[in-house]
Amino acid sequence: MAQYRDRKIEEVVREFASKFLLEEGNGTALLTVTNVHSSSDGKFVTIYFTTYPESAEESALNFAKRKRAEFRDYLKHNSGIARIPFIDFEIDLGEKNRQTIDTISQKP
Repeated sequence: MAQYRDRKIEEVVREFASKFLLEEGNGTALLTVTNVHSSSDGKFVTIYFTTYPESAEESALNFAKRKRAEFRDYLKHNSGIARIPFIDFEIDLGEKNRQTIDTISQKP
């Protein structure tokens, strides 16, 4: 039962994080939420994302980290989640590595 709840919260956070980053971003980079992981106690959530262009990664991560408290308020007022977890943002290195492998494997 707890596992289902955790997955549901992760999906809600993913949906709202995507909307929030789109609305709050300045349009210089495309931020795509790729994964959400919650701690076993549900108190912490890490939102993983990729950026395009890749050169905007560092500024996008700084932007997302600056907006953590604002995003938590956004979740509180819009999501219906009873206990809002603490939020962190990270670049999805796994997705980045997968894309690199795809690119390498497509070369003749």
